[in-house]
Amino acid sequence: MKSIGLRLLLIVLTLIILSGCTITDFENNTQQTTPVTTASAIVPDIHIDGTYSTPETVAEYIHLYKKLPGNFITKKEATALGWESNKGNLWEITDKQSIGGDNFGNREGKLPSIKGRKWYECDVNYKGGYRGSERILYSSDDLIYYTKDHYQTFTQLY
Repeated sequence: MKSIGLRLLLIVLTLIILSGCTITDFENNTQQTTPVTTASAIVPDIHIDGTYSTPETVAEYIHLYKKLPGNFITKKEATALGWESNKGNLWEITDKQSIGGDNFGNREGKLPSIKGRKWYECDVNYKGGYRGSERILYSSDDLIYYTKDHYQTFTQLY
């Protein structure tokens, strides 16, 4: 009798443990994204008047303040100042600004989509010259993703 009770207890515990290990289809989106620890666990204090460029710090800033840091300008704003993307001259015409705040169309459907959600993008790890492949994608409802390979794969930060 003691052996049957022990076996039953082991079965119940195993089922409880395994029930927490299921994979869900996030909003019927079959594109795989990689969840990671939230950026707040690995970034220093983020101040509203600070300038940030790493994926972790920009994501944390957006998460905290619901906007981009002050060192970002849209493509339209940059163009008005004389930026020409084919010349890589952004830092020549600004005070080390980065491109950010423009709409991201999500035409390939790689990011989660629901009615009313809007996506925006910003460059990260930009060090002047031509724009790189790294971006933060953030939504109107507080989702934040990072892509290091120009929209091929995404890692969810928030």
